[in-house]
Amino acid sequence: MSVRKATVKRKTNETSIDLALVIEGKGSYDISTGIGFFNHMLELFTRHGAFDLRLHATGDLHVDQHHTVEDVGIALGEAFTKALGSKRGILRAGYFVMPMDETLGLVAIDFSGRAASVVETKVSVRRVGDLEAELVTDFFEGFARGAHANVHAKVLYGRSNHHKLESLFKAFARALRFACSKDKQLGKLLPTTKGLL
Repeated sequence: MSVRKATVKRKTNETSIDLALVIEGKGSYDISTGIGFFNHMLELFTRHGAFDLRLHATGDLHVDQHHTVEDVGIALGEAFTKALGSKRGILRAGYFVMPMDETLGLVAIDFSGRAASVVETKVSVRRVGDLEAELVTDFFEGFARGAHANVHAKVLYGRSNHHKLESLFKAFARALRFACSKDKQLGKLLPTTKGLL
């Protein structure tokens, strides 16, 4: 089986991102965004997806975290788009329900060729660790745009705000791992009747 991988360099007046992704990885990571809790979420995302991810991002954190978090989402989505190539033979869609102690999170994804996202974190505080919690929505929206994918992420219930976000990032990883998987039955078929994804 060939290894699917991609590199993305994204530079704007607000952020500079250097990213390398291997889909058939071993869960290894080298991640630096300048936001500790965001690093933690991306590290566990990488491990639970069994991807390899090198990500170095610098941004205008003196303004706020928005540009960094959103642009990392976009760049990560672009990396999956590049690594998946034609998307022939992949399962295309996947979902996972992730328990995190008292919390239950659900993520569903479809590499449909269309960007859409719905995110409900149920986080009740402004910050989780040092991460501005509302930006998790911007991360998933950015990923959806970069990957041309549908992303639905919802916390069903929970108490700990840390656990709420952690359950979503773990579920996201495992849903992606399934959606990216190749299916022998599909062979080289494109998983759509439209002829284009």
